[in-house]
Amino acid sequence: MKYKKDTSEKILQSAFTEFEEKGYSGARMQSIADRAGINKALLHYYYKNKDALFQIIITRAFKMFLPGAISIFNEEPDFFSAIEKFTAVYIDFLIKHPRIPGFVTQEINNNPDRAVNLFKFSGFNKSLIETKIRKAIDDGLIDETEPVQLIVNVISLLIFPFVAKPIITGIVLDGDKQAYNRFIEKRKKEVAKFVIKAIKKGVDKS
Repeated sequence: MKYKKDTSEKILQSAFTEFEEKGYSGARMQSIADRAGINKALLHYYYKNKDALFQIIITRAFKMFLPGAISIFNEEPDFFSAIEKFTAVYIDFLIKHPRIPGFVTQEINNNPDRAVNLFKFSGFNKSLIETKIRKAIDDGLIDETEPVQLIVNVISLLIFPFVAKPIITGIVLDGDKQAYNRFIEKRKKEVAKFVIKAIKKGVDKS
């Protein structure tokens, strides 16, 4: 029934927000029910307990974390354009879901084995990116570099400002929230420019 499907999805969206904001320990089933506009009994009808609901939400979070943006490297033939598009798309994603990096990081720390399995089944294609990087090296586009180092460097540059938002806003930007928003918007181009300059063949690195 459409009613059941709509209610179930409304619960999942509400649970996603609840877990994203408060983590597993702080999330409450009553709060999830309130967000979804249903009573707690109906919530338990759909999802037996908080752990069962969390399993679904954390799986969804891991699937959102990288795969969609990574597909750009499969769709965009120009390596440098792919980097530019990836940084812009991924930052747009993080603007919409700023708590996901912290949420996923917390799960990695709390349940590393489960996190590894979730990444394996999330659709994240590490070999695709490594192949693209190796081809760019072989084609003389970029300097010799370890693909895994480049992948980690790029993801770190994108994620850190969201994880460290309180520090960046409160200390670096003197508490100016609008300045933080402008800072994040600029990173769409700044990160790509920084990475491309660092790896592009024949570019003066001084």
